[in-house]
Amino acid sequence: MADLRLEIVDRVATITLDRPAALNSLTVPLKEELLAAFTAIADDARVRSVVLTGAGRAFCAGQDLRERLEPDAAPLEVELRERYNPLILAMRRLEKPIVGAINGVAAGAGASLALACDVRIAAEGASILLAFGRIGLIPDSGATWLLPRLVGAAKAAELALTGASLTAADGERLGLIARVVPADRLLAEAQSVALGLADLAPQAVALTKRALEASWSSGLEEQLETEAELQGIAGATADHAEGIAAFLEKRPPRFSGE
Repeated sequence: MADLRLEIVDRVATITLDRPAALNSLTVPLKEELLAAFTAIADDARVRSVVLTGAGRAFCAGQDLRERLEPDAAPLEVELRERYNPLILAMRRLEKPIVGAINGVAAGAGASLALACDVRIAAEGASILLAFGRIGLIPDSGATWLLPRLVGAAKAAELALTGASLTAADGERLGLIARVVPADRLLAEAQSVALGLADLAPQAVALTKRALEASWSSGLEEQLETEAELQGIAGATADHAEGIAAFLEKRPPRFSGE
């Protein structure tokens, strides 16, 4: 993969957007590589969690605007439907947790990528901004759906309409960022979190992610039924039996994913 690095170490897949000279801005090839990476990870039994980050000083500056000036560039609605939307859906539907290691600016569609992660850890000095209005566009790639649910309607409206930058510290205060760490510790911290997630029962993690996703569009009664259904699935797994045995025997569980 020319613009992306995918490394799998100890059950954690680390995806690095690798166009540092262009602030990891998104081109057609990079979007296709990123979707292919998430598709491969979904079917890879070696992988239990994912870290998504960027090379250099940016997480992702969003769409590569120079590419949009090319004569054969697809209309924006086509580009969204064919490339951006499938990518965001692949991330949200991936039944393995994604830890976003936000190493620098996450702007435009790069902010949408950050929002689509399950857990976000940011370096001091990182920022998130929906810069779409600065080029006469609206927030896309799931931003108008994800952001209000993460920070509330009022703050989401401010960020989306004004394009104001949200610092890592403010993101942590609002609950958008799980924690802020020094830049030189970011990747190690994100991988530590991902490794901790990889130690958990894989099916329970997948079902928890599914339940959380369902909660955003469910009423209480419907969500209670979803929990009951998914708990029935989790309770029938070998990992549940192993978890009980480990608790009673006062030892760490050894989850197999079965």
